[in-house]
Amino acid sequence: MKTKDFFYYLPEELIAQRPIEPRDKSRMMFVRRDTGEIKHRTFNNIIDLLNENDCLILNDTRVLPARLFAVKEKTNARVEFLLLRRIEEDLWECATGPGKRAKEGSTFIFGNGLMSCTVESVLENGNRIARFFYSGDSFYSVLSKVGQMPLPHYIKEKLEDGERYQTVYSRNLGSAAAPTAGLHFTLDLLKETEKKGVKIGYVTLHVGLGTFRPVKTDIIEEHRMHSEYFSLPEETATLINDTKIKGGRVIAVGTTCCRTLEASARKNNGIIAHDEGFTDIFIYPPYDFLCIDGLLTNFHLPESTLLMLVSAFLGYDKTMTAYKIAIEENYRFYSFGDCMLIL
Repeated sequence: MKTKDFFYYLPEELIAQRPIEPRDKSRMMFVRRDTGEIKHRTFNNIIDLLNENDCLILNDTRVLPARLFAVKEKTNARVEFLLLRRIEEDLWECATGPGKRAKEGSTFIFGNGLMSCTVESVLENGNRIARFFYSGDSFYSVLSKVGQMPLPHYIKEKLEDGERYQTVYSRNLGSAAAPTAGLHFTLDLLKETEKKGVKIGYVTLHVGLGTFRPVKTDIIEEHRMHSEYFSLPEETATLINDTKIKGGRVIAVGTTCCRTLEASARKNNGIIAHDEGFTDIFIYPPYDFLCIDGLLTNFHLPESTLLMLVSAFLGYDKTMTAYKIAIEENYRFYSFGDCMLIL
C-alpha cells in the first residue's frame, strides 16, 4: 500500500490541547470489527462492553521528564536535548536542537549546574550520544529536577500537572511519550472493571518518539521502524493463555501493548510466554494477528504507523470510514483526545 492512502485532513480545532476532566469522561467510539457498525459512548461505559473472563493488557511504562534545556559551556548558547534511549548508565541517545551547536566533544550545563553532559558522538541520523554527569542523587532523581514532560509538538498549551501525561498505573520509567490509550482510565474504573470479572495484566514497552512520526517512504513496506524495549512478565503470559482457554478476549490497551504482544507471539511461533528485549515490529495491512482480540486506541496522525496498525486490525476501509465519522462528530484527536474501542 502507499503511504498517501493513509492521509486524511483534520481541522486544527479538533486537536485536543488539554486532557479532559475527569479522565474517564472522554468520548469513545465503539466499532464492531466484523461489521464496522459504530456507536458513540462515554469512556466509563467501557465496562458494559467487556465480558467476564476477558482480559485487558495495559502498558505500565512511565514517561521520563525527557525534555532538557541547556546552555553550552563557554558560549552560553541555548540547546534543547530530548532523551530518546538509554544505552548504558548515564549514556543516552538524544535528539538536539539546534543540532549544529551540539558538536562532538562539546559540553552543556543543565539546571544551573545540577547536571552536565558531553556529546561523545554524532550519529548518521543526526542524533547525539551524550554522557551525563551529576553529583549526589541518582540520574533519575536529578532528571526530575531539571527535565520537563516531552509533550508532542501539536500540543501548544502548557500542561499544569505533569501527571496528566502519565497513566494512573505507570510505574516503570523509560518512555519518551505516553501510551495515550491508557490515559482514560481512573483507578476506580479499573477496580470496577475487575469486579465484573475482567482480568488486568501488564506489559512494559518504553515508547520512543519514532512511534509518532509520519512514514516518509512512498510505499509503506519500505518504512523501517525504530527499536523499543519491551517486557512481557510471566504472570501476564499466564493470564493471556488462561483467558484464551476460557474463551475470553485479549484486549490490548493501546498500540504499544498490541505491538508488544504481537512481537512476542511472532518470535515464539504464536506462543505467549515470558519475553524481554527490543522490538521494531511494524504492523500494517494485511496482517494476521496472533494474540489480540480487541484494541483500545486513540485517534492517530495521518500517515502514521499507528494509523496503519489500526487499519491492519479493523480493516482499511472501516478504519478510514470511522475516522471520517469521528471528524464529522467532532471527536477530539491525538494524545489528549478521545478514543476508539474495536471489538
